[in-house]
Amino acid sequence: MNKAWVSPSVMCMSEWRGAGDQLDQLIESGVELIHADVMDGEFVPNMMFGTDSIRNLRKACPIPLDLHMMIERPDDKLPWFDIQPGEYVSIHYETAKHLQRTLSYIRDRGAHPMVALNPSTPLFMLEDVLDEIDGVLVMAVNPGFAGQKLIPQMINKIARLRKMLDETGRQAMRIEVDGNVSFENAVKMRAAGADIFVCGTSSVFGKEASIPENVARVRECIAEGERLALHEVLR
Repeated sequence: MNKAWVSPSVMCMSEWRGAGDQLDQLIESGVELIHADVMDGEFVPNMMFGTDSIRNLRKACPIPLDLHMMIERPDDKLPWFDIQPGEYVSIHYETAKHLQRTLSYIRDRGAHPMVALNPSTPLFMLEDVLDEIDGVLVMAVNPGFAGQKLIPQMINKIARLRKMLDETGRQAMRIEVDGNVSFENAVKMRAAGADIFVCGTSSVFGKEASIPENVARVRECIAEGERLALHEVLR
């Protein structure tokens, strides 16, 4: 398995001004990425994190950004965001008319291109772009809003994707999972093969403990998932 990374979602922070105590706690907790959802009100019925917010987040945070672009016409809009080397940038398969060109644009800026899949988008859609990407973001809920419940079939989808990647010699390709990454679900997601965990209100930003304590618990759950066989988490 690839080393697991935690990517807390700043959309779920209780306060956001481009900096602040919660962001400092995430940095001190050693999280590997900071997940930022960009929504244009077209692909999803919500709006979140425009260009100024992303620019301010970069200034406040030394950790690479994990940009989830829930936007229509990404070919037109990506240049607005000044993508930086080392960042992870996920484009929804459902949004791009010329997906390979969009992924090449991200790669040319030194960033890591990824494809995001809605829950109902089948895995075979990836076949002709696997050589263009560094990972796949599996949506475990329908995109657009925090606080949704896991779609149970997505655990199996993660497992099928991991099998497909491993069988084609892509063991190092990362699988990111976004949507209700609770402590309990993180165990199942890791057992299925996920290695980047987008954490929000159901784990890292939970009210029962501090952010550093919650990050540590997420890592414990991930470690527990590594010890489980897949059949133990599939229903």
